[in-house]
Amino acid sequence: MRRRTVLVAAGVALAGPAIVGAQAVRAQAWPAQPIRLVVAFPPGGPTDVYGRLFGERLGRALGQPVVIENKAGAAGIIGSAGVARARADGYTLLFGTGSTQALYASMTDKPEYDILKDFTYVGHVGGGPAAFVGNLAQPDSLKGLLDAARAKPGALSYGSPGTGTLLHLTTERLKAAAGGVEITHVPYRGSGPAMTDLLAGQIAMMATTLGSALPFQTSGKARLLAVATAQRTALAPTVPTVSETLGGVPFEAVLWHCLAGPAGLPPEVVGRLAAATRETMNDPALLKALAEQGIVPVTNSTPESTVIFVRGEIERWAPIVKAAGVRME
Repeated sequence: MRRRTVLVAAGVALAGPAIVGAQAVRAQAWPAQPIRLVVAFPPGGPTDVYGRLFGERLGRALGQPVVIENKAGAAGIIGSAGVARARADGYTLLFGTGSTQALYASMTDKPEYDILKDFTYVGHVGGGPAAFVGNLAQPDSLKGLLDAARAKPGALSYGSPGTGTLLHLTTERLKAAAGGVEITHVPYRGSGPAMTDLLAGQIAMMATTLGSALPFQTSGKARLLAVATAQRTALAPTVPTVSETLGGVPFEAVLWHCLAGPAGLPPEVVGRLAAATRETMNDPALLKALAEQGIVPVTNSTPESTVIFVRGEIERWAPIVKAAGVRME
């Protein structure tokens, strides 16, 4: 009996390296096929633009193509919920935003997913500051537009990528900070459709990212009214901050992004993805492209630091969501 036990133990000992070796081979084998990176908003918007820049270089770092899949609807909830329910094999990932990974937690009692429990967070990759844009028929400053709205409450309208998005809440914050000015909200399925209507004069203004706004400012098709940064930006030095417009009231907002997958991603996959994300975010060509878009990158995030960041953003936005009375049922 003792001899049999010794033989079994010896067999296990000999098999141990083989098991470890097989696990290493499996880890090295991933990814063995293209990866879907879900952008939960339509093509052409700020999240789509950043997602494509990031995804292309992430694919190079991993040695497999990263295919962008736009799955828009319900302020990004449809695409995000789809990733939360996907198989946890590393082949379906989410390019998450502050809207889908922070604000949503405070907007409904019956969520489609749990922001913290239903995702594996890989990395926080930074984002672009918000900016307010007006169509050419409106006053040429944010102060002028707010004054026009006060003169005719509810007569002006603003667009957003959808009810409950960070850019929607950013504009609601502006209205409150300006003394409760009434500007009617018009939700769209993304920033791209909202911008189309802004250029056509269907809405007076909208919040988008600085990078998305700059081409329209440069071409003279729309007017950049103010940026939601602490100081003026070198990309548009003549454009005031929102804080300046509001007489010094602090006002900053960033449309941030992160990489996440379904809950339960294998540790070896998370490790590969996290390393590839840091490699991607330190790529000089990407950093140059992001600077041109006004995006502030995060180059050294980890899965652990990303979870801490997301928790902090949920807590930071919860009182803003409550004050705005925005609900998603």
